[in-house]
Amino acid sequence: MKHHNGSVEVITGSMFCGKTDELIRRLRRATIARQKVQVFKPAIDNRYAEGKVTSHAGSAFEALPIRQAEEIVQRLEPGTTVVAIDEAQFFDAQILNVVEELAGRGMRVIVAGLDMDFRGEPFGPMPRLMAQAERVDKLQAICMVCGEGASRTQRLVNGVPANYHDPVVIVGAAEIYEARCRKHHEVPGK
Repeated sequence: MKHHNGSVEVITGSMFCGKTDELIRRLRRATIARQKVQVFKPAIDNRYAEGKVTSHAGSAFEALPIRQAEEIVQRLEPGTTVVAIDEAQFFDAQILNVVEELAGRGMRVIVAGLDMDFRGEPFGPMPRLMAQAERVDKLQAICMVCGEGASRTQRLVNGVPANYHDPVVIVGAAEIYEARCRKHHEVPGK
C-alpha cells in the first residue's frame, strides 16, 4: 500500500521516555496495513542487538545498522513505503537531506531520537528534523529524583552528574543515564 503524500514524523524526548517503543508500535501498525517497512539505526548503537532496534523495555524490530545517513538511500529496497530511523541524533547533518528526499518521494518517514544531549542542549540534527516534520511527539519519562515528568537525560559518572565538558556521545543505558526533570537535572560547569 503506497502513501499519497510523503511525510516526516519525529518521536523525541529524554532517555527512558518510550521513543523506541512508540516507533515500534507505529511500525507494527504499518506492517499490519501491509505497508513495506525498512528500519535503520546507527551502527554506533550496539547496546542490545546489532540487527534490531530494541527499547529499554525489551520490544524489538529488525533494523539495518548503518554508519552514514546516505546509506539509507543506497540500501532502500523497491516498494518500501515506510522508512524508520532510530537514534537519529547520532547521524550527521546529511540525515536532513535524506529524510527530505524520502518524504519527497512519497514515503512516510518516522524518526526517533533524543532532542537534547546530557547537557540539556539541542542534540545533533534533531532540532532541524523536528522543524521539517509534519508531526512531532515529545514524550516524557519519570524523574528518578522526584517522580514528576522528566524531559532531560542525566549522565552520571561514578554516581555524580557528568561535567559539561565531558564528551557528548557516550552510548549507554541505565548504568550511566537516568531521566530527570528540569529542577533535578544537573550539569556542573555549565
